[in-house]
Amino acid sequence: MGAQWKQKGREISALKRGQLFGKLMKEIVVAVKLGGPDPDLNARLHAALETARKHSVPRDTIERAVKKGAGQTGEAIAYELITYEGFAPGKVPIIVECLTDNRNRTAPEIRALFKAGQFGSPGSVAWMFEHVGLVEAHHPTAGQDLEAVAIEAGAQNVEPLVSDDVPAGRARARFYCDRADVNGVSQALKKSGWTVTTAEMSYVAKNAVEAPAAQRAEIEAFLTAIDEHADVHRVYTAMK
Repeated sequence: MGAQWKQKGREISALKRGQLFGKLMKEIVVAVKLGGPDPDLNARLHAALETARKHSVPRDTIERAVKKGAGQTGEAIAYELITYEGFAPGKVPIIVECLTDNRNRTAPEIRALFKAGQFGSPGSVAWMFEHVGLVEAHHPTAGQDLEAVAIEAGAQNVEPLVSDDVPAGRARARFYCDRADVNGVSQALKKSGWTVTTAEMSYVAKNAVEAPAAQRAEIEAFLTAIDEHADVHRVYTAMK
């Protein structure tokens, strides 16, 4: 999926931890603005809060982000979602989503990061992906009939999920649905005892690309550099 290329086990420096916290808080603000401050009614917010807690974001920082998204702090919120397309080294298609309050700052900085790859025009890569709703969740009872669970929840497709963040012995799955159905599928899963960890719009490659082995390290370094930009929200690739 979009982040399968990320390196495992990297230590996060104080600077990188601060950048991570900033991105998590931005996601909470946007989730609240779009769906309201009640995580029981806002699947995207629920997942964002779970992620923030998993990364040990302080409670007061989380609460401030929720209040900011709800307009209770008096701060102006002007985040804009901008999508960039192009190719990583090895001709690997990628889509980069940014949340920014300054398009004129973000655009040239993202373009500069593409110097090792190829910056594309709108639509140059998007046709290689499907824009879908994505819900990831786990259940305390292993051996679930995932197809039956997906049908009951209103998802169109499902696949087993491999995740180091979920305790062993639990059912783990990634559900795909129409973008408009993300909240409905999330709520249905929660009612069935599933813990939702991700609820968002996602880009899924129609056909995965086998990255040249000799360029694997170069490709991952390229993707990591883009992912670490403060305004980058999601990076999706077609790399196997």
